[in-house]
Amino acid sequence: KAMKAMKAMKAMKAMKSGPVMTKTGLADTIATEHDMKRSEVAKILDSLATVGAKEVKSAGKFTIPGLCMIKTRNKPATKAGKRMAFGKEVLVKAKPAKTVVKAFCVAAIKKAI
Repeated sequence: KAMKAMKAMKAMKAMKSGPVMTKTGLADTIATEHDMKRSEVAKILDSLATVGAKEVKSAGKFTIPGLCMIKTRNKPATKAGKRMAFGKEVLVKAKPAKTVVKAFCVAAIKKAI
């Protein structure tokens, strides 16, 4: 069992690559590709974020074509009580219902990776 966990840890370390692209880096890349100013592209990215947030809040679903789909899901409230966890009885507090936001990538990206 310990070896399986070690192999999983090695696989996870292998998956982590270099630095993640920032908003500025993304704006810079798009600007050079389309002969635009970086500030203009940054404004477009900001407007995409605001439109996306507004759509997700109102409709519960927003798709960026060719990239991902953002959905909301309602998690029901949980009652307080005793639960079995890892062979022990644990006291669990009550939690209110909440809305969870999830993002799903497009099938084309899954195939590319």
